Amino acid sequence: MPLMGNAGVDAMEGVERPSSSWTGWGQWLALFTMTVDHLCRYVVPERWGLGWADASIGRIAFPLFAAMVAWHGLFNTRNPLRYARRILVIGLVAQLPYMLMPRTSDDLILNICFTLSLGLTGGTWLQALPRRLAHGGLGEARLVAEATLALGTWLLAGLWVEYGHHGLLMIPLYMLAMQRLHLAGADLPARLGATAMALPVLVVAGLMNSSDMAKSFTVGTTLVALLLAAGAARQVPRVVWQMPRRLWLAWYPGHFAAMALWLWLVGTLG
Repeated sequence: MPLMGNAGVDAMEGVERPSSSWTGWGQWLALFTMTVDHLCRYVVPERWGLGWADASIGRIAFPLFAAMVAWHGLFNTRNPLRYARRILVIGLVAQLPYMLMPRTSDDLILNICFTLSLGLTGGTWLQALPRRLAHGGLGEARLVAEATLALGTWLLAGLWVEYGHHGLLMIPLYMLAMQRLHLAGADLPARLGATAMALPVLVVAGLMNSSDMAKSFTVGTTLVALLLAAGAARQVPRVVWQMPRRLWLAWYPGHFAAMALWLWLVGTLG
């Protein structure tokens, strides 16, 4: 029996899935805000005084990426683990140019794709647990072993990936909240329960940053994603210009490579 396979689809079996039109807009916004963040952090001279953009516009990118990965993993893909592997491949391609960015520390940090891939893997495992327990496919010893492995991976990987332990929790908590919000319907107790399930991801989003401005943008982005799961996604029209798939896949490693080349040309990189 597979550990996790079609967890996202199984969880939504027999339930009308929400519209994913918003993710078309989300792709453009995520790439724009991520690029602004990285340009302000790595390329633009500090004397230009654009740190405010990194702490505001730049704080939209990660919770938005995490929301889209959680959404697709929960509602759209038949194999979330294969989706996680695709994200990991992008991360592997991007790691070398990512490591060329100027940093204040020599510690190895794995880029955001590792955070997203591991987060989706953990979220898929959590989504599959109720079905596996109900079908008797998970004994107590195996449950303890898997939970220990999941906890150990989170503790260890959180030391190496971008956004750390808090970042790794975003997608699993998003998935739990989005599923409950989508399934809650009009029943008041169910809506209250779903709202309670949304609180942990909002708390974690607030803990990822130190400044009040950064916290407000991160939490605000997370709240919008949860409102979409609660029904607002029905009101979002299709994106006018669909992002080309190749651009979406290549932008993350490509923009790091372009920045590394620019920094080398201007003499910032040794």
